[in-house]
Amino acid sequence: MLSPDMPFTLHQLTPADLPLMAQLLAMFGKAFNEEKTYTGSPPRAAYHRKLLRNDTFIALVALKSGQVVGGLAAYELIKFEQERSEIYIYDLAVDDAHRRQGIATALILELKKIAATRGAWVIYVQADYIDPPAVALYSKLGAREEVLHFDIPVDR
Repeated sequence: MLSPDMPFTLHQLTPADLPLMAQLLAMFGKAFNEEKTYTGSPPRAAYHRKLLRNDTFIALVALKSGQVVGGLAAYELIKFEQERSEIYIYDLAVDDAHRRQGIATALILELKKIAATRGAWVIYVQADYIDPPAVALYSKLGAREEVLHFDIPVDR
């Protein structure tokens, strides 16, 4: 149900939510200006159902009138050195027309609840220096670490 202080609802996607998954991908493509990446070669429905059934993948959406206006995709990484896990936010975005309404914060807070039920000890996310709103959001919610990120190509 919508409330005045939260005029959207949050929903964790399941294998039955393929239309919402398609909306999430389209919203990510638009928000990141990477439509071809997110919608140019969509996986088969069976692929998305399998992904959404997987306990290590978490997809959350913010809905207004049944439409996806924000969302995040995260992965639970099961650790080997201790009996715990970490949650990595892979993608997080809010549609331009719905920003500055607390949607991104609400999505992260919902992910924190999920992480707690799974026994995760931390949630982490990367942000680019050229994205001040993301840096500000994550700084508000967590501790900043200076790290180097490397992409290692896979030979095919």
